[in-house]
Amino acid sequence: MTNSEDVRKFLTSRRARLTPEDAGLPAYGGNRRVAGLRREEVAMLAGMSIDYYIRLERGSLSGASDSVLEALARVLQLDDAETAHLFDLARAATAAPRVRRKRSTLTVRPSVQRVIDAITAAPAWVRNDRGDVLAANELGRALYLDMMADAVAPPNSARFTFLNPKARQFFRDWERSADDIVAVLRSTAGRNPYDKDLSDLVGELSTRSEEFRVRWARHDVKYHRTGRKRLHHPVVGDLDLTYEAMELPADPGLRINIYTAEPGTPAEDALKVLASWAATQQTETVGVRDGGGRSTEQPGVPASDVAARET
Repeated sequence: MTNSEDVRKFLTSRRARLTPEDAGLPAYGGNRRVAGLRREEVAMLAGMSIDYYIRLERGSLSGASDSVLEALARVLQLDDAETAHLFDLARAATAAPRVRRKRSTLTVRPSVQRVIDAITAAPAWVRNDRGDVLAANELGRALYLDMMADAVAPPNSARFTFLNPKARQFFRDWERSADDIVAVLRSTAGRNPYDKDLSDLVGELSTRSEEFRVRWARHDVKYHRTGRKRLHHPVVGDLDLTYEAMELPADPGLRINIYTAEPGTPAEDALKVLASWAATQQTETVGVRDGGGRSTEQPGVPASDVAARET
C-alpha cells in the first residue's frame, strides 16, 4: 500500500466514525448518504477550503503545515497515537528517496542484555518496532515459552498471535491482544513505511491470517507503553500482570518490556513458581552432539533421559 492510500484510508476511517453531534454540529433530519462527517463539514470545522481538504484526503499530505495537521487532528478528535500517526504519514510523504530505505534493528548491545539479565524477579525482554523479541532474561523466556520456541528466528509477537494456535489459550483476552498488536504495527508502519522487514511481515500475516487482514484494514493505531495482560501459562496457569515498555534512547526502535504482578496477589506467587521452574529447566539443559559435530541445546531435558535415548 502506498503512502497516499494509507493517508486516504486513515482520514476517511477517522471521519466516518464521527457524527455531526460528536463534532458539535446540529443534528440533521433525513438520511445522510455518508457515514460520519461529510468532507465539507470537516473542511469548515478545520478552517480550510473544501477543495484543499479533498486533496488532503485523497492522499496528498506533502507540504501540509503543522497547523493544518493540528486542525485535522482536532476536528477528527484524534488521540495522541493517532495524531502522531498523521504527522508520521505527512513526514513520509515528503521524505527524500535517499533516507527512505530502513531495516528493523535485529541486535542488542551486550550492556542491554546485562541490564535485563540483572532483573531476576520479573520477566523482561527487548523488542524492536515490528515485535521481534531480540533478547530476554530467564523469566521472560519462561513466560513466553511457546513463542520463544517458534522455528522462525527471531521470535515475533505478531506472528505468534496470529499464526500459532497456542496463542488463543495463552492470551486470555486474545481479541484485545490481537487488536493491540496490529495497532502497534500500523503505528510502526507510519513511522517507517519503507522498512522492508516490516513490509515482509505484514505481507506474510495478510496472506496467512484473515483475522490479521480485517484488523489491518481498520487503520487503528496505538501506543504500547503500559497496560495489563491476562495470560494463561502452560506451567503456572492464570497470570494477571502489568507491563511497562521503556524506550532505549541509544537504540532507536528498541524497547524493554517488563511484566510485574501486584504484591500479595496469586499472580505474584505464580511468577515465583515460574522463576523456580525456569531455574530448574536451566540446570537441566544439556548439550547434545549431533552427527555433524554441532552442539544443540535441549532445554528442560534431563541428562538421564538423553543418555537413555543415546543407548
